[in-house]
This record gives sequence, C-alpha cells and structure tokens, in this order.
Amino acid sequence: MDPYGRSVTLHGDEECVFGDAGYRGIEKRDEFKHSETEWFIAEPPGKIRAMKKRPKRAEKLNRQIEKSKASIRAKVEHPFRIIKCQFGFTKARYKGLLKNGSKLNLLFALANLFQVRKRLLAQG
Repeated sequence: MDPYGRSVTLHGDEECVFGDAGYRGIEKRDEFKHSETEWFIAEPPGKIRAMKKRPKRAEKLNRQIEKSKASIRAKVEHPFRIIKCQFGFTKARYKGLLKNGSKLNLLFALANLFQVRKRLLAQG
C-alpha cells in the first residue's frame, strides 16, 4: 500500500522505480527491503523550494537531479492523464478483470495515437 492506501503494483523485475514525494521511505518497508530495485523518489515540495533559495553549487546539482526525476515521471504519467481527461476513464467498472484489462489496453493504444496525432496528420 502507498501512503494513500493504494496498492503499489510492481512485478518484481524492476530495475528502477520513480515516484512522487508520497512514496518517501518505501525502500525501507519489509516487502521492498531485499529487492535489487533502485528507488528514485522525489523530494517534498518544501525541500525543493528551499533548494531554490540557496544558490550553492551542490544545491544546483540537486535541483537538476530533481528536475530529471520529474521529467521521467511526467513521460510515464502523461498517458494516464490523456486516458482520464480526454477519454473520461476515471473509474474501472466491475465487469471482470479481462474486460477491464482489454479496455485499458485499447485506451493506452489510443493514448499513444493521441500523442502523435499532429505528426500523423502532417504526413497524410
């Protein structure tokens, strides 16, 4: 479970995991202590604001690291935003795992097409 009571879904073969500040300390939990996974968890917003106020060279490096973490997370989270906002899929209905899985596969394929729609229209 994550800090909000949601389950953390990992299959076990992950080499690295990126998460927001709500997942701080997850690598210390019993179920993840012995895994080889490398955790890249964002700093809380207050610490990032404090980094911006101090113009030291080390703080600048930390800000760049936080920016790269956020950039990677944004690339992963963007398709979820498309599925929720553009396609209105905010809740999974209890139709069965196979039906929900099929619908999500289709929605992610459509989200990929949605992201490249301008390039596809320019070619045609």
